[in-house]
Amino acid sequence: MACDPTDGSLKKIIREIGQECAAQGQTVSESLVVFMVKAVVLDLRNDFNMDQILTKKEDVQNIIQLCVTRLLDTTNPALSTIKMQVYFDMNYANRVELLSEQYHVLERRLAPLVREITDSRPRVREEMQNIYCKIVSYMLLRCGLGSPLDIRVVREVTAALQSVFPQREMITFISLSKQNKEQQLKNLAMLVTGIRLYHRERGKGGSSIDDLPAILNEAIPSATQAVNECLNTCLTRAYRYTALLESVQEDQPRYAQLRSFKFREALFNVRQYEAFLCVLLSDAVTSAEEVAKVNVQFAATMEQLKNTVQSKVSVDTNEVFPLFVALADLWTSFQDEVLLLNFLTNMTNNLQQFSEIQSQLFPEELLTSLLEGVTVKTDEERIKETMGTRVNVSDFKHQEWLFPETTHNFDHLLIQYHSFCAYAIGVKGLTLPGNPAIGILKHKQRCYVFSSKEAAYIFAQDPDKYIQLIMDKAKEHAELIQLLELRHQFEYLAPCAQARNADKRFMNPTTKRDSNTQTDTHILPPTIVTSYEWNEWELRRKAIKLVNLRRKLTHALQTDLSHMRRENATQVYLPKDVGTQTKRDNSSNVPRPQTFLEGLRGASSPTTHVVKVDLTRAVDET
Repeated sequence: MACDPTDGSLKKIIREIGQECAAQGQTVSESLVVFMVKAVVLDLRNDFNMDQILTKKEDVQNIIQLCVTRLLDTTNPALSTIKMQVYFDMNYANRVELLSEQYHVLERRLAPLVREITDSRPRVREEMQNIYCKIVSYMLLRCGLGSPLDIRVVREVTAALQSVFPQREMITFISLSKQNKEQQLKNLAMLVTGIRLYHRERGKGGSSIDDLPAILNEAIPSATQAVNECLNTCLTRAYRYTALLESVQEDQPRYAQLRSFKFREALFNVRQYEAFLCVLLSDAVTSAEEVAKVNVQFAATMEQLKNTVQSKVSVDTNEVFPLFVALADLWTSFQDEVLLLNFLTNMTNNLQQFSEIQSQLFPEELLTSLLEGVTVKTDEERIKETMGTRVNVSDFKHQEWLFPETTHNFDHLLIQYHSFCAYAIGVKGLTLPGNPAIGILKHKQRCYVFSSKEAAYIFAQDPDKYIQLIMDKAKEHAELIQLLELRHQFEYLAPCAQARNADKRFMNPTTKRDSNTQTDTHILPPTIVTSYEWNEWELRRKAIKLVNLRRKLTHALQTDLSHMRRENATQVYLPKDVGTQTKRDNSSNVPRPQTFLEGLRGASSPTTHVVKVDLTRAVDET
């Protein structure tokens, strides 16, 4: 079935369901009907397909009949749980969202008056006085200190405004732009508020201003106590329902006897009520801390202002105006806390109507009789019983377990199923608190806790199997989708508030280990290009400059009289005495050969005889 709320067939189904319930005397909201239609289609017992578009008239009528039956069954705790979830999703807002919405509401209310002041162009004195009166009205509505109809409040505001903005400055005010006028109006409102608070402290006025610090110091503990009382009552019932359901797990006759009481649906109801009360209690604690901090700052600022002003006739505005503005800011914080406290009180009171069915279906006498011989344990007692047990990591080769000493952000991990035992929900349908000390199983980037070591071992053997069991359980009981925070698996059915905060709340575990690393410093040469420019306007400026330089010529002229007049300087190296050494002169002596030939001139005989005579002397003889 296509479950797009904008689809025409779905709108028709929702309209017919609303009309049918109204005819039976039960008024239901459109959001509740939409959730119920999707829950009915999601239930596997009804044999509807989420991926198909309804075409048969019988299927449409069947859906309408099933939804009307569930919406009219006021004795079923599951319907109260779904109503509670829809109400909380449509009405709850955190501090930032609530204060932002309140600020926008105030701006919208003051917008017509601001428009009259900023758009006017008075020319005569009467018109300027009229605009000044409207500015006084703006101060009354903006500050929120006393009733605007009280003549004493009007006189105090007028006197405070005239001390910082006399009527003679209206001419300057009129000449400002619209935006500057709006800003000056806000600044004047802060100054007027600070002046009135100072006069109230000095006993010179401000009798109509409520003592917000005293009111908050009394109201916040009272509101916190009221939430705690509701939470304790809710937890007591959850412990009793859990004990009853545990006692019939092995006793089939007793299980058949108690099945008609719908204790399981009642357990889901009180657990959801507990979750919402914990959110409101956390907001109340935050408000108490904020009020204590603002109280200290307000007292310190007021004391500083008294020391600055004292009994002086005239004081520099640069000294006192910032202190007046600081007082106004701190008083605005008190007003915000009052608004938040009223919101939390209303939410707490309105949530009680969804738990009233508990006392109607299960009176105290009935629970007391059914609990005879049954031991009721609190969540703290269950966790304390298993504090000494822990999963042995060596028993699991393919599973990752997280422990406090090995995980850095152990206390801030996002545990699946609202920190309930994953095994108990899938197999027993019980919301037993999980004990992280046993070990947190990390499976497919999600973390699971368990109520006992045995449950952890069984779940870890086949996690996907038990996860599917929980999915089937949620399809059968649609209220579990929000209670167990199954927004990832049922995004089309999850409430809007959960869908918005889905990504914000997810946190991956960080495993701790000892490791050492060492890297070289500047292993790569620097690659900074100093001439690089990322700003295209700077590049354009340089381009224009270059284009302009191309059109410029530099000329130089030199004459006979000027070319010798310039000053020149040179630098030379002075001579220095340097000596070098070369090879030395040497000589050697050899024999001088002296050879003579005798008989070359011939003789009387016909035959010439030549005799060679060697007369070379030795070296040592020369």
